[in-house]
Amino acid sequence: MRLVLQRVKRASVEIDGRINGAIEGGLLIFAGFTDTDTAELIPTAVSKVIQMRIFADQAGKLNLSLLDTGGSILIISQFTLYANCSRGRRPDFTHAAAPDKARALYDELISQFKATGINIQTGIFAADMQVDLLNDGPITIILDY
Repeated sequence: MRLVLQRVKRASVEIDGRINGAIEGGLLIFAGFTDTDTAELIPTAVSKVIQMRIFADQAGKLNLSLLDTGGSILIISQFTLYANCSRGRRPDFTHAAAPDKARALYDELISQFKATGINIQTGIFAADMQVDLLNDGPITIILDY
């Protein structure tokens, strides 16, 4: 599982001309799954994300977590996080999980984030999505599990 976290001032996802999810302040998370991922990885990832100290305190130090700030999360599925670009000019996605497996893992990831009580917004798995964001910092962190 690969998660790309972007600290944002705002983020939204539009599908078929309609806003499907939007947040004001927090994290935009792009989530990709590989063929060897299992649901057992998800609790550790969720805990890490919500406790990661990447938000500024009053002194400007990155000392606060999403839990501390009361921020929200927008989660977007993105199989292209497992693009293999080592040969040629066309990426291959052979290491990305098959759609049925990826959908189940994505749904479980969302479920476990929702169980934390944080405001969770999402895209729609396998939809053509337009993501709009205002990166804050910018701070972008990649987590691999």
